[in-house]
Amino acid sequence: MGTYLYAITAAGHPLRLSGISGVGEPAAQLRTVRTKDLCAVVSDAPPQLRAKRRDVAAHQDVQDRLLADGAALPMRFGLVGTDDAQVATVLEQDRDSYLRRLEEVDGCREYHLKVARDEDDLLREIMRESAEVRRLNDRTRENPGAYDDKVALGELISQEVEARHERARSDIVARLAGTAVRTADVEPTKRHFLSVSFLVEREKATAFSEAVHEEAGQRGDTYDFSLHGPLPPYSFV
Repeated sequence: MGTYLYAITAAGHPLRLSGISGVGEPAAQLRTVRTKDLCAVVSDAPPQLRAKRRDVAAHQDVQDRLLADGAALPMRFGLVGTDDAQVATVLEQDRDSYLRRLEEVDGCREYHLKVARDEDDLLREIMRESAEVRRLNDRTRENPGAYDDKVALGELISQEVEARHERARSDIVARLAGTAVRTADVEPTKRHFLSVSFLVEREKATAFSEAVHEEAGQRGDTYDFSLHGPLPPYSFV
């Protein structure tokens, strides 16, 4: 059957889990696996677990309850161990690492920021600022059969797009990092050139949100900022 893992806490966490249940149908009963210094919140793993709305919500409810009372390391949905004994072994083997991470995330939440830029606006900027792009563009217009020039133009524009996205990404993260404990890169989407998670202390959450709003305002309507949070600190486990 296996052991489904929800989160890891320090041994002294209150673990107020009454009234909530785990994943599966019927809902699994929550229990704990303990070592001297750590505790894992687990349940029996249901067969053929899928990311159904009810199960995802149950997984999230456990995280929210634990984080309301102290530090917790949330596990990704669907993480299953062989049995309770294996979970206990991992807790003991990685004890120091888990304790350091618990100390780091204590009192913090994760905020995930995505940023996209209007492609037409970016291309206009490249055309305006790059003499070589303008030269190649003019040559391909005058000579539609100039294959080598078309290839060179495409490669140059791609390089310019990547370089400008990287500069914008570095600038945005640098401006916001002062209100965060840590940052973690998240795989970008095709649309977003920036996808970063920030670990933010609760008392600095308002300042962080205001900093994101200010940055978005300074960059204007051609940039699309999307901020999600507060979230359990999945990216920092």
